[in-house]
Amino acid sequence: MAADLIDNISADIIITGRNPTPFLYSPDQTQARVRYLELDLLDHEKLGKTVATSDLVVHCAGPFHKRDTWVLQTCIEKGVPYIDVSDDRGFTQRALSLRDAAIASGVTAIINSGVFPGISNSMVLQGVEHLETTHKIHLSYVVAGSGGAGVTVMRTTFSNLQRPFEAWIEGRWQTVTPYTDRESIEFPAPFGRAGVYWFDMPEALTLVYSFPVDTVITKFGSVPDFYNHLTWMTAHWFPPKLMQNPNVIEFLAHVSHRMTGVSDRFSGIGVAIRLEITGKKEGRLVRYRSDFVYDSAAVAAGHGTGSIAQCILSGQLTKPGVWAVEQALSTELFEKVMQSRNLVIHQTWL
Repeated sequence: MAADLIDNISADIIITGRNPTPFLYSPDQTQARVRYLELDLLDHEKLGKTVATSDLVVHCAGPFHKRDTWVLQTCIEKGVPYIDVSDDRGFTQRALSLRDAAIASGVTAIINSGVFPGISNSMVLQGVEHLETTHKIHLSYVVAGSGGAGVTVMRTTFSNLQRPFEAWIEGRWQTVTPYTDRESIEFPAPFGRAGVYWFDMPEALTLVYSFPVDTVITKFGSVPDFYNHLTWMTAHWFPPKLMQNPNVIEFLAHVSHRMTGVSDRFSGIGVAIRLEITGKKEGRLVRYRSDFVYDSAAVAAGHGTGSIAQCILSGQLTKPGVWAVEQALSTELFEKVMQSRNLVIHQTWL
């Protein structure tokens, strides 16, 4: 994300972390614009001072199922725009509950940015705007190996297997078990056909609030397919109490990260999104499809978040309140920033 900001905006960038050893982005010519600051989120006083001197805060400290909304609250208090890369339903609900406070402070806060959620949400808006009515939104995601991301992504994946979740199906909330109902989806090259399963994503919640729709489906899978079977066994064979043990999650996350460190050499670290929307256009029942593929899931997430940061800092995106991406970023702006980063969304009517 820092790399995307360096390439697309002229602002100085402060990268924070608990590690006292500074991380500095290369090449060297960017160093004058990048500074590292040791910062623990539990140090509320130092956090407040850092936020107060910033024009924008990008919150990347996951996994978000463990996070409170203190960073967002601090931004609202200090009057500073906010973006995060949250991917947890509970955190999303807690963040959205602060909408009125953000509106009162005139603060624009965008949550769930990145690739999925993030780019995926804007792809839905891009399609829904062409329809008179929307019946079903079906999002499928696949990631090769680690996706180029760190162990925190593994923690999030295993944490989301712990319990059933609510999905909006045929106009009502219904309980779904994670990693069930496998589907074989044809993704763009180089992925081809891959298996995906029910998976709890925040867009399964926000899309229902954003659009009048009967059904929202979010499914996720990995390649090689070997990882899908391991994840399925973890979700269905491990005792629930075991999966709720933080030490077990940590162990599984580190083992998986080491495994993908080997398989990434063969599978790559790309990401693909397949969206299908069923609805009515000019009185006829139609199907809309769009696809996105990129060779690094982590870099794609950086582009998704960086593009929103660019829009906020340039003054093109101002909407006080706390919003999911599809509620704040217009299709016109989305297409503009995607084009500037050479990111292509393929759209098809069926």
